Amino acid sequence: MFTMNLVRVILFLSLLCTACSTNEQRDPATVLNQSWDQIDERGRNQPVVLLMWLGDPYINDYMNKYVKPTVKERFGIDLQISGGQGAQIVQTLVAEREAGQPSQIDMVWINGETFYQLRQIDGLLGPVTDRMPNARYVDFSNPFIGVDFQQPVNGMEVPWGNVQLAFIYDSQRISQPPRSFAELPAYIKAHPGQFTIPNEFTGMTVLKSWMIALSGDPKLFQGKFREDVYEKWSGEVFRQINELKPYFWKRGETFPEQLSTLHQLFANGEVAFTFSNNDAEVDNKVNLGFFPKTARAYVPAPGTIQNTHYMGIIRTGQHPEAAMVVANFLMSPEAQLKKMDPNVWGDHTVLAINKLPADYQTKFNNLPTRRYAPKRDLIQGLAFQEPAPEYMVRLYKDFRTKVIENNK
Repeated sequence: MFTMNLVRVILFLSLLCTACSTNEQRDPATVLNQSWDQIDERGRNQPVVLLMWLGDPYINDYMNKYVKPTVKERFGIDLQISGGQGAQIVQTLVAEREAGQPSQIDMVWINGETFYQLRQIDGLLGPVTDRMPNARYVDFSNPFIGVDFQQPVNGMEVPWGNVQLAFIYDSQRISQPPRSFAELPAYIKAHPGQFTIPNEFTGMTVLKSWMIALSGDPKLFQGKFREDVYEKWSGEVFRQINELKPYFWKRGETFPEQLSTLHQLFANGEVAFTFSNNDAEVDNKVNLGFFPKTARAYVPAPGTIQNTHYMGIIRTGQHPEAAMVVANFLMSPEAQLKKMDPNVWGDHTVLAINKLPADYQTKFNNLPTRRYAPKRDLIQGLAFQEPAPEYMVRLYKDFRTKVIENNK
């Protein structure tokens, strides 16, 4: 049975597009066999329904105040943005398929875990990037872009932003934060109540990074999921966290369910640490007055996970060409430059700067510098590749049962 929340999502999307929907699923082969000029022409003056995470007001502003009006002005595309991610997207597509209906969703913001799930149901249109003019600026041989959670992208996702997990702390309260995962347990015990882990995507990325760091061998986590590797190193992480729970915020009796909640606790001074999957987010939050000016970000040794997030085009969507036009725009030097500005979002570009036209190379190189986040070239050597999706799926379940509920 589907949950009431899922039913509400489907009904909402149906109402959202009733006026503009063609109620027609396009044949994928017909769509993909077109030239870009044909795709561009057919995509104009169409609606596009995008499902994405809406948990950050500055990301929402970038989409609603810049992307949405720009694609409307240039392409006549009515971009309709709604909240939805992960399993919610997959369940909605399955429900539509079982009902024999084309999808009310045209594109989605995803990365590896959802990419894996969408591949299982053949939910994505593709390959699509070989049709997109702005893909020529992307280095798909970069393993942090061309591989998503150990899965070759192969044109099935459109790269949108590249980020690395960072710890954020208040330098006014903390003069010497723990500089490695090895130092973390002793630090937490010596500073009770200052640290916690959110029970969501970013928190699971912290746990994955912690596992890899404890193992001492990132190569163990490359390739397909390994049960023995997971059991050994997740077990060690959970053992440490359970020993540390009395020294966590609220004595480990509760954990924030959203990263935004942890950010607010940090901004209010209730905790001294938060995290971000975007290594430059701290600059954005300080510049906009949400975090204190004493906030700083760093990457603990031996490293943290770096990954890319993507846009996926829904295979059963009704406006695939329009969705491709929007995705190509999001990958453009113009949109990537705007997004990388720490005063706007601070999301690192997926474009290879040396592939760009000279004027854009100059613009990217002259963006406002990071004042509170580490320079990207200083942390690239501390970057772990994302392990296979099953690690994330298992961590969600086991963190709840073995830590939050403390069932061993």
